[in-house]
Amino acid sequence: MTVVGVLHPGSMGAAVAAQASFNGAEVLWLPTGRSSATKERAQRYGLTAVSDLRELTERADIILSICPPAYAEDVAAEVSAHPFTGVYVEGNAISPASMARVSSIVAPTGATVVDGSVIGSPPSASKSARLYVSGPADALTPVASLFTNSAVKVYQLPGGVGRASALKLSYSSYQKASRVLAAVSYALAHDYGVEEELLDIAQGRTASYLAETAYIPKVAARSWRWGPEMREVASALRDAGLPPDLAEASAAVMSRWDDLKDSPLDIPQALERLHSRPDGEPG
Repeated sequence: MTVVGVLHPGSMGAAVAAQASFNGAEVLWLPTGRSSATKERAQRYGLTAVSDLRELTERADIILSICPPAYAEDVAAEVSAHPFTGVYVEGNAISPASMARVSSIVAPTGATVVDGSVIGSPPSASKSARLYVSGPADALTPVASLFTNSAVKVYQLPGGVGRASALKLSYSSYQKASRVLAAVSYALAHDYGVEEELLDIAQGRTASYLAETAYIPKVAARSWRWGPEMREVASALRDAGLPPDLAEASAAVMSRWDDLKDSPLDIPQALERLHSRPDGEPG
C-alpha cells in the first residue's frame, strides 16, 4: 500500500487526496492547528490522523503539498526540518522561480521533488480535475499511479521542475483575471442600468477567448486604437468609484504593440513584442 501525506487538506487538497485513498492508498494528515472544518473534511474522506509532522514524513512515500500559494515555501521548510526521502509533490499555484526555491528547500533532505499543478474544480463523483506534473521521470510514474481510473487525470510534462507551474500560472493569468474583469464590467453596467443588455451580448458567445489564439495578432494590430479605448474605460470606472486598475493595465500592455498599426503579423511575432517596450528596450 502506498502511503501519502497531504499538506494541508483544504477543499482541493482533501478532494485530491481522497481520490488516492479511493484508489487504495493510505492518506495521512496532521490535525494539529487545523480548523474544525478541515477536521470534518478529513474525517469525511477517511484520512488517517497522525500525531506530528515527523510521523507523517517518516511514514509517507509521497507528500502532496496543496495549500494557498503564499504558504508553499513555509510548508516546504516545515517538511525539510524532518527526514523525508520520498517524493514531494509541490502542487501549489506558484511561479517557476518559487518552484525552484521550494525544490532547493526540500531536495537537500534527500527527497525527490515533483512540480505539480491542479487545474479544475475539486474532484468528486461528478467532477474531474487535471494534475500536471513535471520533474524527474522516475518520480512521475508513482504519482500518476496514485490516481489511475480516478477523478484526477494526470498529465506528465517533459522537462524539469517549473514546467507544470508555468502552465498553471499561464492559465490562471487569464482565468482569474477574466473573472475579476467580468465583475468590474457588470458593476459598471449596473451603475447605468444596462447589465441585462451586457449579459445578452455575452451570451452570444460560445467559446473562450483563450481558445482563439488566431485572434492574438489582430489584437496586436488594433492596439493603437484599443489602448485609448481602455483608457476611456478606466476613466469611466474611476468616475463610478470602481477600480480602474485592470483597464489601465490592459492599456499598458497594448502600448507594447503601438507601432504595429494594422500590420500583418503571425502569432509568434505578436507574442514576442510583449517582451519588449515600444522603444525596443526589454520589458
